[in-house]
Amino acid sequence: MPINADKPLLWKKDIAESVDLFNSWFMEFAPAAYRNTRVETTEHVQSALRLTDDLRSITPDTLRLNPSVLPVLRMSTAPPLARDRLVGLAHANKNLVLSMEERGKLPPRMPPAALARDLESICTILARLLDREIFPWLAEGAAPEEAGRYRASTIVADRLCGAVADPIVRNAQEQRQLRLMADFLSARGYQQEQPPSGTAITEMAPGTFAFRVNVPVRGGKKEVNIPIDVVVQPKRPRESRMPILIEAKSAGDFTNPNKRRKEEATKVHQLRGTYGEDASLILFLCGYFDSGYLGYEAAEGIDWVWEHRIDDLLRLGI
Repeated sequence: MPINADKPLLWKKDIAESVDLFNSWFMEFAPAAYRNTRVETTEHVQSALRLTDDLRSITPDTLRLNPSVLPVLRMSTAPPLARDRLVGLAHANKNLVLSMEERGKLPPRMPPAALARDLESICTILARLLDREIFPWLAEGAAPEEAGRYRASTIVADRLCGAVADPIVRNAQEQRQLRLMADFLSARGYQQEQPPSGTAITEMAPGTFAFRVNVPVRGGKKEVNIPIDVVVQPKRPRESRMPILIEAKSAGDFTNPNKRRKEEATKVHQLRGTYGEDASLILFLCGYFDSGYLGYEAAEGIDWVWEHRIDDLLRLGI
C-alpha cells in the first residue's frame, strides 16, 4: 500500500514542512559542522606547511613522500587553483593529480620518467603562484612565527572548506538522518546487526537493521553491488524475506535532487530485476524536494517517508 506517492494533494504542504525542517537544522547545526571541519583542516594545513618547510621546499621528492599535501598547495596560490587548472598549467597527467588527492598515492603504473617530469612541472607552477600575501615569510627569507603559520593555515583551511562546503553539510545531515533512523528502530526493539559478508540479503535476522549495506544485483552479464543506506528486516518478515530498503536523502536546494533523481530509478529497476516486485526502495526525505522530483519518483514506483512524519515508517510493517 503506497505511503505518500499516491497522495499528491499533500505534497505541497509536506514540501513546505520539509524545507522548514532542513532550514531549522541548517541554521542551528551546519555552522558547527563547518567549524569542526575547519579546525581539522587547519591542523592538516599546518602539517603540510611543516612537511614543505613552510612552502620553502616544494620539490618532487616532497610530493613523492607526501602526495596528499597537493590540495593544500593548490589552495596556497594566488589565485587558488582548481584541480583541472593545475593539470592544464603543468601539462600534467590528470590521473596523477587525482591519485595524489583522492588516494594519497602516486599511480603505481606511471612510467618513472613521466612521473618525474610531471612532478617537477607541478612544483614549478605551485612555487611560482604561491600567495605571498598570505605567506609573508617567503619574501622575508625567514621561518615564520607560530602565530603567523597558524594565521596562514586558517586562511588556506577556509579556502579548502569553501570548496567542499556542500559535501560537509550533506555529510553532517546524512549522519543525523541515520542517527534518527537508528533511534526510531531501537525504540521499537530492533537491533543493529550488520549482515555477515557473503550472506544473502534475504537471510537477515528478523528484528534487525543495518547501515550502508552492499546489496548484490544483476547488472548486465555480471553481478554488481549497489549501496543501500538502511536495510531493515521486520520482526515479521515478508514471505519472500526481502527486507525493507531505505535511502536517506537530504537537499539544501531544489536543483540537485532533480539532477540526481534517475539514480534511484536505476537502483529500483536493478533491485526488482533481481529480487522481484517485493524489492521496493523507500526514500527518507528531508529538505528541498519539489513536486517535479516527487512526481518522477512516484511514476517509477518509488515511495517515500518524510522525516517530519517519520512514524509513516510503521506503515511498512516495521
